[in-house]
Amino acid sequence: MSQPNEKLIDAKQKLARDKAAKGIGTGHDSPHQRDRLPAGQRLVSGWPVLDLGLQPEIPVNEWMLEVLGAAQRQVFSWADFLKLPQTKLTTDFHCVTSWSIFDSRVEGVLWSDFMAAVKADPHATHVMFHSYDGYSTNVPLKDLNEDPQAMLIHSWGGAPLERIHGGPVRGWIPSLYAWKSAKWVKGIEFMLKDKRGFWEVRGYHNHGDPWKEERYS
Repeated sequence: MSQPNEKLIDAKQKLARDKAAKGIGTGHDSPHQRDRLPAGQRLVSGWPVLDLGLQPEIPVNEWMLEVLGAAQRQVFSWADFLKLPQTKLTTDFHCVTSWSIFDSRVEGVLWSDFMAAVKADPHATHVMFHSYDGYSTNVPLKDLNEDPQAMLIHSWGGAPLERIHGGPVRGWIPSLYAWKSAKWVKGIEFMLKDKRGFWEVRGYHNHGDPWKEERYS
């Protein structure tokens, strides 16, 4: 397998460190009324591609999603995943690098429906998403459970999710910056306490609320 782009990773880590040192993007109280476009974001017409320099190719007949950690271990095949309730939504999406896209038509499994299909420890507080490219990101269960648009998606714009955007399945959490919506998802680990993921240990904010500009820490 190819290796991640270390120069890109180092540059983004340095950016996060420098911004945080200046107090930029480290979070603030959100306004009572949230604007559709969060502060510091710009609307773009396309869907930019950002990754670690790897774009793994996983045929759907080989793709698997493992539930692990503080939960009963389960493994979903592609057929199993498609047997779960399927939902279509139109949502917005915000990246920490300051671009936003509006009205994305996505299809997949709502987080609430996924939770109904797994047996997680009731004391679990966070999940760690694990990806086929070695990426990981932590998300509070509270955020996932309270976001009615949080999903695991397999389609975007009426077509199967492209490999460059994280297909066959990626996370989709519109209430948090896009790095929390892991691409090429292969595992969901339920955790009894928080643990930081790939970017979180490299200077990115541990939470990532776009309306509070929680970019760096």
